[in-house]
Amino acid sequence: MRNSIIACGIVLLAGSARAQQAAIAKWAATEVLQSAALKGAHTGISIYEPATGKYWYQYQDTKYFSPASNTKIFSLFAGLKILGDSLPAARYLENDTAIFIKGTGDPTFLHPDFTYQPLLALLQQTKKQIWIVGAGNANRRFGPGWAWSDYPDYYQPELNDWPMYGNVVRIRHYGDSAFMTPDLYPLALLPDDTSAEVVTDRDERNNYFSIKYNRKDRSASTNEVPYITGSIMDLKERLEDTLHRPVGVALTPPKGQFTLLRSVPADTLFTPMMHRSDNFFAEQTLMMASALLWDSINTKRLIKYVTDTYLAALPQEAQWVDGSGLSRYNLFTPRDFVTVLTEMYKAFPRQRLWEILPTGGKGTLKNYYKEQFVHAKTGTLTGSVCLSGYLVTKKNKTLVFSVLVNNNKESATSVRRAVEQLLTKIYRDY
Repeated sequence: MRNSIIACGIVLLAGSARAQQAAIAKWAATEVLQSAALKGAHTGISIYEPATGKYWYQYQDTKYFSPASNTKIFSLFAGLKILGDSLPAARYLENDTAIFIKGTGDPTFLHPDFTYQPLLALLQQTKKQIWIVGAGNANRRFGPGWAWSDYPDYYQPELNDWPMYGNVVRIRHYGDSAFMTPDLYPLALLPDDTSAEVVTDRDERNNYFSIKYNRKDRSASTNEVPYITGSIMDLKERLEDTLHRPVGVALTPPKGQFTLLRSVPADTLFTPMMHRSDNFFAEQTLMMASALLWDSINTKRLIKYVTDTYLAALPQEAQWVDGSGLSRYNLFTPRDFVTVLTEMYKAFPRQRLWEILPTGGKGTLKNYYKEQFVHAKTGTLTGSVCLSGYLVTKKNKTLVFSVLVNNNKESATSVRRAVEQLLTKIYRDY
């Protein structure tokens, strides 16, 4: 009798789950996918419940999409798995008269968002001769498939093994005055009383900066413009300007065991990386992971290592080429994102993930999900609007989801509202 009751219960639960899936599918097909925002777009949706191992809804979730900044979810996963509790600031080796420093890609060095600067303290306190050692960086200054014409835009700083100041200059302007931090390069002031806004720029091939402004505009502004990082000799000059002392370049690495110096807690980087979708932090996360594993920097090698070691069970083989999602070469499926997010959910404390990922009313979700039931990463490029993360329903069921939309002709806002409508219904009904 008892076994019969249990069997009936299982059948009823299974029937209830099927009815739930059918109801979501019907509503999504008629109300969401047929909306003006999504009707002509390429859309993939995957919603999964880790507790039961069941998919609540699947629509084209094995198709490939350009994920934009949803790529940062994979970079976050790599950082969580490899970097540990704090970031690698540098490696150093000392003898009686000299200290040799090797960069590890830490983007927080002299970045204004980070007051804790252990590497700077080490360099300022030592009385020994400072020598820079090449880090064996196989990366180029831009990622594969990046837009070359975006070189002066704040969201595309160059990548290197020893970043300084976030690899951007910060141009502050008020009235007829402007100054730049760091003050290393020429800055031309170009008054233009026909200009409706302040426009900062940089020469394509040189670190010559300019700012165009209307003299009638008395508002203050601050703009970030990437500088050309150049060679190790350019790094030497930037360090000398900062430290106010000579710095040498060691062409041959010294023999001996280098000591790893740690910097800030890893989550203090991961949180702004996800909340404001910081491309530079995401790229340098993969570079730091490579430097930590092999004492050399190679993002392509790191990506292969992560996918082969931690993500061998991805349902579809991802085409993952950079850390930020700036590249149009990236191709992922919604089910890929659900898989990596599920792995993160199993491996790391829920509260930690909730703090790292933006929720409603915060970060890139500032104008959405005011009930704060999602913790997710947005992704936006022209013709690409994506959202992947976690959803906690009113009945306290935790779901993992990914909604990828490509080739949309409607505005990104209208697409986001359509996705919000879908996720809100699931939150309220289940």
